[in-house]
Amino acid sequence: MRAPADVAKSLGLDRGEHAVQVRRLLLSGDTPVVLDDIWLPGGLFRGLTAEKLATYRGPMYGLFEAEFGVNMIRAEEKIRAVAATADEAALLGCAAGAPLLLVERLSCTYGDKPVEWRRGLYDTAHHHYRNDLS
Repeated sequence: MRAPADVAKSLGLDRGEHAVQVRRLLLSGDTPVVLDDIWLPGGLFRGLTAEKLATYRGPMYGLFEAEFGVNMIRAEEKIRAVAATADEAALLGCAAGAPLLLVERLSCTYGDKPVEWRRGLYDTAHHHYRNDLS
């Protein structure tokens, strides 16, 4: 799809350039804990499909390296508290207005080229946010 203006700016794409959007819900057991919206440059990730994502076993970055030759070598994150919207609450199984952690991540490859913009909403009612970036 055409990248929205904020996504295009974050990824260094030209206006109207295509991007791939991945929306995923991460579970702990049967409990939803993270709602991720991930944006990738369309040119680098041509051929990435929901089926590929569903059948791949392993870390998503492993798929990006193996299938598309894209190495994520650095990431920058910003974290802040937000209130769950009605739509987000429905997906995460929490109340509208419940506190969530919003984690925005920009991942880069060699030459400090941005190749992923991610917006994750974390329900911390029974879990905490932990990250190990290397």
